Amino acid sequence: MAATTGTIGAPRRGVLSRIAGAVTSGPASIFLIIVGLMWLVPTLGLFFASMRSAADNTATGWWKIFTEPAQLTLESYRNVLDNPTMVDGLLNTTLITVPATLLTVLIAALAGYAFAWVTFRGRDALFLLVIGLLVVPLQVALIPVSRLYGSLSVSGIPGVVIFHVAFGLPFAIFLLRNFFVGIPKELLEAARMDGAGELTIFYRVVLPLGIPAIASLAIFQFLWVWNDLLVALVFAGDSSPLTVVIREQTRSFGANIDVIAPGAFLSLIVPLIVFFAFQRYFVQGIMAGATK
Repeated sequence: MAATTGTIGAPRRGVLSRIAGAVTSGPASIFLIIVGLMWLVPTLGLFFASMRSAADNTATGWWKIFTEPAQLTLESYRNVLDNPTMVDGLLNTTLITVPATLLTVLIAALAGYAFAWVTFRGRDALFLLVIGLLVVPLQVALIPVSRLYGSLSVSGIPGVVIFHVAFGLPFAIFLLRNFFVGIPKELLEAARMDGAGELTIFYRVVLPLGIPAIASLAIFQFLWVWNDLLVALVFAGDSSPLTVVIREQTRSFGANIDVIAPGAFLSLIVPLIVFFAFQRYFVQGIMAGATK
């Protein structure tokens, strides 16, 4: 009986592979670069507007600096740094964002490890409850939580931090649990055989391996909290973050453009610095999640 001869050649490319090849081709790359530059136009406009005086911004558009570069000045940034309201807003934003990010990451890492590798009664049901909380919009909790805060006399920065931690935990736990499940079981069993407890395994084995996912989560949480406006409007009170301060300035937009533009750019540049500082871990976390 004659043997069947197979076709020799390159394997057939899948649909996703062909799409990826088309996207990375020359014309498509040029198109994506153009789209990316168009997305940068508002950011560049904000930056150049922040480098012009209020009179120049009122008289002409920001693109005038290309013909009159002498309009560029740092006077607006000096005014912002001399403005106690803007400085307090920047400080309050930091005091809200840093604790809300660190607490969310720490609690989610511990809970994610427990859901992934610690056996306890009701674990699966509790994890399903956490997943269910992902679909709950924070808007529906504003009034109940506001009443709860009133009865407990919680307000200001602590109230905003607690709210962000509570609503950031479901996604954070879900993300880290799914990442921790991919850790080889043999590593954990070897640590247990050496007499390590669960906390030791968590700090010595799981955390170092989970740095990419933890860094990705920290970036997401930092951006969400830093750019928040709604929760701060409801719970911050007199401890207004930068987003609320800038919103108040927009009531007299024409008169306060020299404050709004540099303040808004400062609010924009800090998350960018955080993102680029952890970009390597962020890419690793995204790629690891895609290949598991």
